[in-house]
Amino acid sequence: MSHDLTGGIVVNALGVLDNPNAVASASASAGLVQTGDQLTIDARTLADAHASGVTAINVTLGYTMGDFPPYEHTLRELDTWDAIIRTHHDDLTHIRTARDIAEAARQSKIGIIYGFQNAAAVEDRPERVATFAERGVGVIQLTYNQANQVGDGCMAPGNRGLTPLGHEVVERLNQHRVMVDLSHSGERTCLEAARASRQPVSINHTGCRALVDLPRNKTDEELRLVASQGGFVGIYFMPFLDASGHARAEDVVEHIAHAVNVCGEDHVGIGTDGTITAIDDLDAYRDRLAEQVARRRAAGASAAGERSDTFPFVVDLRGVDQFRELARLLERRGYSTARIEKILGRNFYTYAKAVWGS
Repeated sequence: MSHDLTGGIVVNALGVLDNPNAVASASASAGLVQTGDQLTIDARTLADAHASGVTAINVTLGYTMGDFPPYEHTLRELDTWDAIIRTHHDDLTHIRTARDIAEAARQSKIGIIYGFQNAAAVEDRPERVATFAERGVGVIQLTYNQANQVGDGCMAPGNRGLTPLGHEVVERLNQHRVMVDLSHSGERTCLEAARASRQPVSINHTGCRALVDLPRNKTDEELRLVASQGGFVGIYFMPFLDASGHARAEDVVEHIAHAVNVCGEDHVGIGTDGTITAIDDLDAYRDRLAEQVARRRAAGASAAGERSDTFPFVVDLRGVDQFRELARLLERRGYSTARIEKILGRNFYTYAKAVWGS
């Protein structure tokens, strides 16, 4: 098959739009969750995104971790991203519906999906889901690694299920057609939320625990349940894909292949959890890594498998050719053009139609 992605739909179900080489950028800081006012969306960022062939990216905004008032911080982040898209309107467009994804591809723009990696900003006010939906938030992940008011993250020792408030939040997300994302959730929270949801749910960025037994990876039971209800599973480009922490492109392919075997080819895609623009100076980046890993641990936000001697990305699957290289590797695996197109973006697009509408 041709690896020219022009005209196709490529969706990164969790990614970062940023130039990590800029001093002020948060993504220069070893896997810290991104915030809009710490991003550098410059000419290189935009040129690299266009060159990669990506159609849409689910970007993390709002409160995820740290000493911020969750609701107020999230509203500021929404304002920040609205301003970013206005400033770069020739290159970027806000995605609210599945049709917007197709339109972004037609116009050769980069679609920006507003997504949260923590429902903490809801606090004890489930009616806030309506506010977020009105602002164009398309994805809300229930928990980050730690516990919150709706359930347990994958690192919470209790492995509680969905709380009563969590059930109400899932109901509101369904009502307002916002994706219920179960990445980072604990196993019981994931299973119970998937069963409680009246709409298909997603695990936008994960790996397969059957291959590497780490909490950030999902069990076959979780993967199978999400897929059986018409949901979506995105495989990340993260160190958790290999027990050594030094994940390679071949590990990404193995986890995709396992997910396809468990979920079926119509329910698997990608959520890289990283930038398109590659870090230029890996030696300098490595020098900062220990400090940033320690900071996440001190905040109680890190996951098992985060270490100072491993990069929080896949070294040989980064930069502007990452999606084309993945397509090449999947083709070498024997996957058909149609299956590769599903994995690169068509499956997320189909899932978006089911939740957001066309």
